[in-house]
Amino acid sequence: MAHEKSKRLFSAALQVIPGGVNSPARACKAVGIDPLFIHRGEGSTVFDADGNRYTDYVCSWGPLILGHRHPAVVEAIEATLKRGTTFGAPTDLEVTLAEMVVDAVPSVEMVRMVNSGTEATMSAIRLARAVTGRDMVIKFDGCYHGHVDTLLVAAGSGVATLGIPGSPGIPRAVVGNTISLPYNDLNPVADVMGRKGGEVACIIVEPVAGNMGVVPPEPGFLQGLRDLATRDGSLLVFDEVITGFRVAYGGAQTVYGVLPDLTCLGKILGGGLPVGAYGGRRSVMEKMAPEGPVYQAGTLSGNPLAVAAGMATLKALAGKGFYDALEEKAQYLSGGLEKVFGYAGHPITVNRVGSMMTVFFTAQSVRDFETAKTSNLDAFAQFFRQMLERGVYLPSSQFEALFVSAAHSQEDLDATIQAAREAVEILQT
Repeated sequence: MAHEKSKRLFSAALQVIPGGVNSPARACKAVGIDPLFIHRGEGSTVFDADGNRYTDYVCSWGPLILGHRHPAVVEAIEATLKRGTTFGAPTDLEVTLAEMVVDAVPSVEMVRMVNSGTEATMSAIRLARAVTGRDMVIKFDGCYHGHVDTLLVAAGSGVATLGIPGSPGIPRAVVGNTISLPYNDLNPVADVMGRKGGEVACIIVEPVAGNMGVVPPEPGFLQGLRDLATRDGSLLVFDEVITGFRVAYGGAQTVYGVLPDLTCLGKILGGGLPVGAYGGRRSVMEKMAPEGPVYQAGTLSGNPLAVAAGMATLKALAGKGFYDALEEKAQYLSGGLEKVFGYAGHPITVNRVGSMMTVFFTAQSVRDFETAKTSNLDAFAQFFRQMLERGVYLPSSQFEALFVSAAHSQEDLDATIQAAREAVEILQT
């Protein structure tokens, strides 16, 4: 495939945008190519600036569970656009979306809209500290909660892809109250809580890790966190920016039956437009200004276009059988990929929860960040490039999830499995 226009655009971007991209995950450095510049999307497909067509499993890193330009979402945005783009004042749409979130997510009684997942986690941490009067935060290695200073420690995702341990510009004092522990291991958490439980404001966790690649919680892990937090008066925060409305309508907490004190949302909630939210029990959320003393604000929070797109998306997701059909597609794809690699004798591990999955290039069972890092990154990069040449657009990092959308057809899935079969054959030579 020719990528001349993308190359010219990237060259121009390098002159005016750091690294030529507005988010490091898009840089494609880990797979040894320059990034493609996408021109448009339709259903399960994206087209780059050169007109090349790809079946898209990035789905804008998760939000596009309905696919690109879903008619109901487009219609909602167009209708709202006629009313205006932003008002800096409350709208009826905000109330409706908040009611939908409260109805869907079992731990949420009140919700505050923000503009990104990073804002959601940042605000939730501030609120947890204010409610408990404590400073310390426990997170987990490989879990990424946005580029919040206090949480950019052992953060997985783009940080892991680029080989960055944290980030310059963050004072030591800021991360001095953050403890990062191994995911899926309760013993270190119990040890820290036993010694410092009275200092811990919250435990924040991705209930299904999606930023070291997809890693599901092992039986008892989430409940164990819930029990430890409750025992010592700390808050449990679920970062469901990826899993919210992705693995189930009410998020991972409905799948695993464990309720956090605060839930962070994003991605799917905005139907493809910038959005974030955090919510929890009424008694906790009423601490937020103007009702309470904890301050957080945003000029574009609850933006009408994003809220309208989110409402249209959630209405579609609430349809009968939606998640069953999506599960069937994702299961078909993961099973097909496992067979392809198995026949070729190439060691991989496929982790999947619902419609999010990762093909790890390791024979080891991947249960945490350390086992995820045993993956063969060179083999992954080769596979990525071979799939791209065959018209399949995958996340450009071993430590990210690929996403199946409702727009992916049986033909898409079969073509993807066939492309993988051809790509793996080349990997063997």
